[in-house]
Formats: sequence, C-alpha cells, structure tokens
Amino acid sequence: MGNFDNYFFLGKVIKPHGYHGRLSVFLDTDDPDAYLATPIIYIDFDGALVPYFVKNINLMNNKAVVTFKDVDTPEQSEKLLKRDMYLPLDELPVLTGNQFYFHEIIGMKIVDKQFGFIGEITEVLHYSKQAIIQTFHKEKEVLIPISNEIILEVDRENNTIQVELPDGLLAVYLDE
Repeated sequence: MGNFDNYFFLGKVIKPHGYHGRLSVFLDTDDPDAYLATPIIYIDFDGALVPYFVKNINLMNNKAVVTFKDVDTPEQSEKLLKRDMYLPLDELPVLTGNQFYFHEIIGMKIVDKQFGFIGEITEVLHYSKQAIIQTFHKEKEVLIPISNEIILEVDRENNTIQVELPDGLLAVYLDE
C-alpha cells in the first residue's frame, strides 16, 4: 500500500451504472453534498493513487453515480470496480466545535473533568459499532469510547479534548 497520509478515504466504487462508463459509488461521509463539486477523485490501484477527472456526480439515496472524463465504456469502468477512492486532506470541509476528523485529534491531550490529564491520543481504533480513542497513562493503555456523552469539548487552540469518563473506566485500565 502506498503512503496515503495526505489523503482521506472518500468511498468505494461499487458497480457499473448503465452502459456509458458511469459508476455507482458508496461515499463514506455524513455530508455527500459537500463533494458534489469535486474536480478530481484519486483511485487506489495497488497502492498508487491515480487521478480521475470528474465529469458529473449525482446523488441517489445513500449512493452516488459518478461519471469520469475518459471513462465512456463498460470495459473502461470495469477497471475501476471495487477500488477505493480518496481525496486530499485539504479538501475536507472544515469542522468546528466538538466535531472532528479522526486524523486531526491524533496527538491531542485528553483531560478528564475529575482526573485531569490522562495522556495524548496515539490512535483512533475503528470497530464496527464504536470508534475508540487510544491513549497511554503512565505507560498503560487507556481506551476511551468516542461519544457525545463523554467528549465535552474539543479545544483546537490548546490541542486538548475535555472528557468526562464514566465512573470506574479509568480504574479498569490503571488498576487503582
């Protein structure tokens, strides 16, 4: 796999849509409208991102139909099936308040309302039902669920996330 550090996963090409090279794609986003004017989508070909120029994007239910320039036949669209799509990080819409992208919170400090400083976020773990913040306190791993009930404030200016952990959560990890 290539180095995609400056890119984010946008979605996946699912299947052909008709016979003129159009493709049905899944967009992994809460706001697909934000990407309707995207001029270029990068498609992963075995670890290399290849730019495809977008002719048109139409939203249909929870999917989109994309038409790329120079992809006009079923044979051309076949090469793109089941491939991941990416965009540069600088094309992400800016989030404010307590909304955040997982990549932007890596390195932020976690501060609990009662306990104080816990540690810096080292990773966001993706599980099917829940995303989890991974941090370390005194060299012990601490896992914190990402939820509106736990995260009180995301302070980008001071690089901190204020949390209120459920009773006993920290003790489970620290054996205190």
